[in-house]
Amino acid sequence: MPALKGRSPRRSRQDRRRVIPFAPVPAHRMWWVFLILCFGLTGLVGRMAWLQVFQAPELEARARSLQTHRTKPLGTRRSIVDRTGRLVALDEERFRLWAHPRYFNFPGDDPGLIRKPVDVARKLSGVLALPMAELVDRLGDRASGVKLAEGMDPETAANIRQMGISGLDLEAYPQRVYPQGSLFANVVGFLNQDREPQAGMEQSRHQDLLRHEQARSLRRGADGTPLPDDLAPGTFYGDDLKLQLTLDARLQELAVNALAAQVKEWKAKKGVAIVMDVTNGELLALASTPTYDPNTYWKFPPARFREWSVQDLYEPGSTFKPINLAVALQEGVIEPEGKVNDTGSLQVGGWPISNHDRKGNGVIDYPTVLQVSSNVAMVKTMRHLDPSVYWDWLSRLGIDATPDTDLPGAVAGQLKSKEQFVAQPIEPATAAFGQGFSLTPLKLAQLHAVIANGGRLVSPHITRGLRAGEALAPPRAPMSGQQLLRPDVTRIVRGWMESVVDQGSGKGAKTPGYRIGGKTGTAQKALNGIYLSGAKICSFVANLPVDNPRFVVVVVVDEPKGEHAYGSTVAVPVAKQIIDGLLVLEKIPPSKNNETQLESANG
Repeated sequence: MPALKGRSPRRSRQDRRRVIPFAPVPAHRMWWVFLILCFGLTGLVGRMAWLQVFQAPELEARARSLQTHRTKPLGTRRSIVDRTGRLVALDEERFRLWAHPRYFNFPGDDPGLIRKPVDVARKLSGVLALPMAELVDRLGDRASGVKLAEGMDPETAANIRQMGISGLDLEAYPQRVYPQGSLFANVVGFLNQDREPQAGMEQSRHQDLLRHEQARSLRRGADGTPLPDDLAPGTFYGDDLKLQLTLDARLQELAVNALAAQVKEWKAKKGVAIVMDVTNGELLALASTPTYDPNTYWKFPPARFREWSVQDLYEPGSTFKPINLAVALQEGVIEPEGKVNDTGSLQVGGWPISNHDRKGNGVIDYPTVLQVSSNVAMVKTMRHLDPSVYWDWLSRLGIDATPDTDLPGAVAGQLKSKEQFVAQPIEPATAAFGQGFSLTPLKLAQLHAVIANGGRLVSPHITRGLRAGEALAPPRAPMSGQQLLRPDVTRIVRGWMESVVDQGSGKGAKTPGYRIGGKTGTAQKALNGIYLSGAKICSFVANLPVDNPRFVVVVVVDEPKGEHAYGSTVAVPVAKQIIDGLLVLEKIPPSKNNETQLESANG
């Protein structure tokens, strides 16, 4: 140790600076290094060639799949509007809110921090208008896939999106909305929660209401920015078509309210009101009660989803008498000035038939037959017509045929076989006053349109077709239709019906300044061929203006309760309100004859 301690520092530094002499590298080693470098470079070039030449299509496809966002069609439906463009049904965007607690993170937090559910619930409580405790309970201890809310409007979804909370996912979907509520439910129908059509036009026009949609592919950059230079033509093509109805929401609302009030007052089972343009078959109103709200259809019994005006049959009773008289005139078995002896009762094939009051009216003309609604006079009148010819006319009028209409679920009426009708005298006798066969209220409206429009059978319909943008379809041009009756015949019958409103049971529908024709009906109600004791159907049919008919109004109320429940007391008041509204909405001028009379009276 002493010797080491005494070692000179200078010598130590010299030892550290010792120089190692270079030794020559063998030539074969340099060749090996050179070959290794050459092989590596060759492999790199080969790999690059393999990727760029042979694998290029596959790699490009993989890159495009990562860069491209493909949207799926949402399955939206076209809107439905009324004749004035008012929305009846439309798709609105709604959102579901999904939560994934394992990713909860607030803006500005450390990326590795995972927030507790209570922190997120505290922020969402105010936006969703839900108690914080309820949100925490929904989140529970699940790590992902928790549905917190459904049916959120776009504004609420935007507020949640602005919060920037990681772990919240908004799923957009279309929801069918019916802005008019129950007003058009009987016609339009609804979609269930799986967006499957269940009733009405949503079901019958399903294919027409499906919007044209296609999947879209958008290329995006590394930061998610869309690259519009690679979009194919038509990628953002939008289908803005809508289905336009012939119905008028204003008149529909008036009809629904008037009908509902009368059904409630008379404690009836149901009612229907129809307004039809006799020139082209367009329906301006088709109201039924009771009805339902398609926005909350699950709260109502399924029986209300049917539109009974086109699906349920009933015996029209006295409202069919004008049609029978038109047939008799057409066949020439009666004369316009003819008369018939109303004895009050008679026997047909052993069956007693009488008037509703069991009283006779003596020798009366045909306008009076309609005014007093004589069953006996109608039976005696139609006896002049051969039963075989009579049955042919009922068949030609389409009693037992399905109406040509776009209304969903329309059914054919019921008519006895020709053999039975001809062989049993009671059949043509009861048919003379509108019983023994059945039809729908829609069919009755179609047949009265024949009398109103000069004898043509037009097709009742409620759609004008698909329209684009804000354009509305014009009314359909008057259709020729099948000519069933001569115009002079229908003109005579319209005059007789006018006397019913002026002097008979239809007085309640009279409107100063306007010529209105009508016929009331109070028929026994039959079920499975058996007439129900005390059950009846009250109805009223009107056409206006008589001098230049444009519209037919039909009101039918099923099983009103009370001694004084008749067509004149139950159905006429509803028709009166509808007619008054119709005159205003359609700007129908006063009839010329009445205009002159009013001026004279005022003078």
